[in-house]
Amino acid sequence: MTTKTRNSSKIPLTDEQLEAFGAELDAIRKGILDDLGDADATYIRKVVKIQKTLEVAGRVGFYLPPLWPLAVASLGIAKIIDNMEIGHNVMHGQYDWMGDAGLNSRTFEWDTMAPAINWQHGHNYIHHTYTNIVGKDRDLGYGILRIDESQEWNPYYLFANIPNALALMFLFEGAVALHDLEIEEVVAGRRTFAENKELLQRIWKKSRKQLFKDYVMYPALTGPLFPLTALGNLSANVIRNIWAFNIIFCGHFPAGVATFSLEETENESRGQWYYRQLLGSANITGGKLMHLMSGNLSHQIEHHLFPDIPARRYPEAAVQVREVCEKYGLQYNTGPFFKQIGSVWLKIARLSLPTKRTGVEAAAPSPESETVAA
Repeated sequence: MTTKTRNSSKIPLTDEQLEAFGAELDAIRKGILDDLGDADATYIRKVVKIQKTLEVAGRVGFYLPPLWPLAVASLGIAKIIDNMEIGHNVMHGQYDWMGDAGLNSRTFEWDTMAPAINWQHGHNYIHHTYTNIVGKDRDLGYGILRIDESQEWNPYYLFANIPNALALMFLFEGAVALHDLEIEEVVAGRRTFAENKELLQRIWKKSRKQLFKDYVMYPALTGPLFPLTALGNLSANVIRNIWAFNIIFCGHFPAGVATFSLEETENESRGQWYYRQLLGSANITGGKLMHLMSGNLSHQIEHHLFPDIPARRYPEAAVQVREVCEKYGLQYNTGPFFKQIGSVWLKIARLSLPTKRTGVEAAAPSPESETVAA
């Protein structure tokens, strides 16, 4: 019997073990998909109702200046839930099986400047296909950060790595909207403005609508409170931006997460693809509120393994995935939020300095990561 040769030296399993590993993860996915039903539909509809209630409460609260801080908090939480637990997951097609036009990946639009169709190409296709492959996954550094040692250092990062990360965090909504334009490729002369024409038209149309809604229409409805309402909307957007940035970076860039070269991932088997997702992701420990507010991206490992499974099922999948990792002696990177995000910011600071390039290698497991051994 002929088996595929493993391309990456990071994989400690034999080809036969990889095949069995992939089959076990396929079985986890199938088991959950076969079990989807009323409970899942009820859950997402309940979350949508909660999100709408919080948004209305925030909008109404701006008519009463003493309630301004509570209104900002309510609207900020509503925007987080809309983007994380609803928008991100719906646009992955996790609820297409329901036949609900309002929760269908082909028709859904979220409360952010990034057009759904642009985001789905850059995220669902590019990122989830080429997860952590240097030169292919544009989420590695978002075109402006040095986030991995395989990225060549230049003096620019010494002064810009940390400021760029902070700017990206506060302006995350706009950065996500512009992400697919590949501006760094345009600057380098490898992509033309003409190639971006259609993308720009979509971004302009969606951004104009968002800016009008948050900074003209809703403030105008509060009359003399216009400046305070506009500031409240800006504050809610910044709250959402900061939270989304930190959750996403916790799942992709803490200590212990590995990157890969394109050569390592050529002709991947199903088991190799699963293993790359496992090695290139990290989870955040926490309770139900953390999971809801993160869109269950606190289970980033399970999301990368099973992006089409409703995210509410990730805690259930995580138990089974960890059992499989224990069986094969594989790392399962998880830890509390502040430890994970702390290691991310330490990495951003460290990589602003010149480091010895040793190729695309797996990072050493972080102290808070768990390597479950058989």
